[in-house]
Amino acid sequence: MLVSYNQRRNIKRTAIRILVILFLFVQMYPVLWMLMAAFKSPGDMTSLPAYALPTELYFKNFSTAWTTGRMSIFFRNSLIVTISSLFFIVFFSSTTSFALIKMKWKGQQLIASLFLMGIMVPVTIVLLPLFQIYMKLGLLNTYWSLIITYTGFGLSLSIFLISNYMRSMPDDIIEAAFIDGCNLYSLFFRIIVPLIKNALVTVVIIQFFFRWNDLIFSMTFISRTSMKTIQTGLMYFSDEYGSKNWGAIFAAISMGVTPTLLLYIVLNKFVIEGMTSGAVKG
Repeated sequence: MLVSYNQRRNIKRTAIRILVILFLFVQMYPVLWMLMAAFKSPGDMTSLPAYALPTELYFKNFSTAWTTGRMSIFFRNSLIVTISSLFFIVFFSSTTSFALIKMKWKGQQLIASLFLMGIMVPVTIVLLPLFQIYMKLGLLNTYWSLIITYTGFGLSLSIFLISNYMRSMPDDIIEAAFIDGCNLYSLFFRIIVPLIKNALVTVVIIQFFFRWNDLIFSMTFISRTSMKTIQTGLMYFSDEYGSKNWGAIFAAISMGVTPTLLLYIVLNKFVIEGMTSGAVKG
């Protein structure tokens, strides 16, 4: 019995949908498992299997993680260094991209190549030199040791993304702005920045993910407990409560993951537009 074209197409669509559902389940199950564990009481942790739902929503795990586990301190430190780094990354990458793509000056291509080469620099190579520099400057166990490092490592990729977006922007807009009497600074902040909004949002989300989840730099440059970020704080928290309160540990992990998930959910539309708009010349 021959299978018609429509039947083959329906079978193919069904198979693709099943694969997508399986993929989503594999991706979402660890998050759901983490949330279920975060709301389990100590009794549920010992009596129920890992995949079982909690018998009640045990919110004390979150209060324990926030106060006793010092998550409030770690959360504050991560917000300070991440937001400060994002500000410098967005400002310097956008202005640099504008100078590299829309302005003409000597050494332009060389500088652009140097910035792109920064993407290929391994993190482990610079750890020891940066540690020695920060130690001599007295920047260890300070916010600036992380802010400077995060900004430096975030610029190369951010410039690459924004530059590709700016290449698709017609030069006629800039010429018309100058003809209307717009100076360079007004041109950039009033015209260019609104036009590259999607690219800037893309940079913010990507860099937020990398900086918020950084472990190696914060472990290297920060040793004081009061200055630890959320990722190193989670390690400290596990050392203190790993054998006693698993619910509080998963609650702390949930609080650490939540900002990244919320940011992506809210700005997902701009990320997709920002990643695709610069790929088409027009």
